Amino acid sequence: MSVYDFDVVSIEGWNRSLSEYKDKVLLIVNTASKCGFTPQYDGLQRLYDNYKDRGFVVLGFPANDFLRQEPGNDEEIKEFCTVKFGVNFPMFSKIHVKGKDIHPLYEFLTSGGGKEEFAGKIKWNFAKFLISRQGEIIARFDPKEDPETLIPAIEEALR
Repeated sequence: MSVYDFDVVSIEGWNRSLSEYKDKVLLIVNTASKCGFTPQYDGLQRLYDNYKDRGFVVLGFPANDFLRQEPGNDEEIKEFCTVKFGVNFPMFSKIHVKGKDIHPLYEFLTSGGGKEEFAGKIKWNFAKFLISRQGEIIARFDPKEDPETLIPAIEEALR
């Protein structure tokens, strides 16, 4: 099993398969608009801009699971991200990343995708999973990790 086996809904409301991103290096991030880490959108957008031509994509998954820091609906979230941070990497419909209603993608990610070293609950907004071109988890980063610190791991994955 890999991340390519999951279906999601885009922030615009379209059903999408993550298999559309086969052969890309992905950074999957649970996001929130009213979090102390929200300014990381700037760094995530820079990563996307700098590496998209080499096959890198940031995928943002808004979640309201931590102190209700993502209260808006999808339209409000999209507008906020676009206007305030110029986000143009793919964003998806709000999901749950923990608890009884956890989205199957995040159930897979938090199980480590078969790799125990990457398993564990999401601790907060802006947890990051780096995914290989084969759809496997190859790194996991805490929410407090600034996106720019991921550059060496992204460059290695893109080789």
